[in-house]
Amino acid sequence: MGSKFAVFICASLLVAFANAHYHPKFSYTGPHVGPGKWGSLSPDYSQCDGKNQSPINIEKKNIVRSSKSEYLTRNYKPANATLINVGYKIELRLEGDAGSLLVDGKNYSLKHMHWHSPSEHTIDGNRYPAELHVVHHSEDGDAAVVSILFQFGDPDPFLDQIKDHLDQLAKETCDADEEAQIPLGVLRTKQIRRTTKKYFRYHGSLTLPPCTQNVTWIILGKVRELSKEQLAALKAPLPEEYKQNSRPTQPLNGRTVELLKCD
Repeated sequence: MGSKFAVFICASLLVAFANAHYHPKFSYTGPHVGPGKWGSLSPDYSQCDGKNQSPINIEKKNIVRSSKSEYLTRNYKPANATLINVGYKIELRLEGDAGSLLVDGKNYSLKHMHWHSPSEHTIDGNRYPAELHVVHHSEDGDAAVVSILFQFGDPDPFLDQIKDHLDQLAKETCDADEEAQIPLGVLRTKQIRRTTKKYFRYHGSLTLPPCTQNVTWIILGKVRELSKEQLAALKAPLPEEYKQNSRPTQPLNGRTVELLKCD
């Protein structure tokens, strides 16, 4: 995509930002706008101080092993997508019917996905180089997020689809209160829904302000691989203060983490 088109995208967002409800800036560092202060930055962010927050550290010795097998049903479809530099994360926004996730008989539609580096969730205190959040919403407004943890290794096939667009996104510049967007056309989601033999599940929140609670989290047991070059490409478009964009783990506060098997 040429630079003129990128400037048009940025300029067209000015009206949307002018009409949107103001949300104060937050950061991942610093004593005034860092994660420990998110709940006090705005009344809209009050849930960031809630008791059921995410991410968490998953301690294998304390998980509840479910006696039932529950297949993780994800029916994703190729869909038009837009790659967006939101400023504090890189997001893939999907249009139309991109497929769905079924959790306890409830249907959640696939809406978007984004990356965090390093990982937000940890397992026995182990933090991974990256984490992908695949976000779904139900008709009644609830959210379910599938989390995929990544370690360094072979290139991730899904990221290979958007590598050139990530490189282009790093070259595009917008003002601090604007988004840079690159339309991708039809995106294949087959690699995202690869089968897994087990997964962890618990109830938490969004890991970004406004930290909305009542989110069903599904953390896949299979840790996938991405290359160091792919991670660098994901981080390149972000401002320096957001290149590391993981929220610290939050207290479990008596919540249960289940381990479910798919076979």
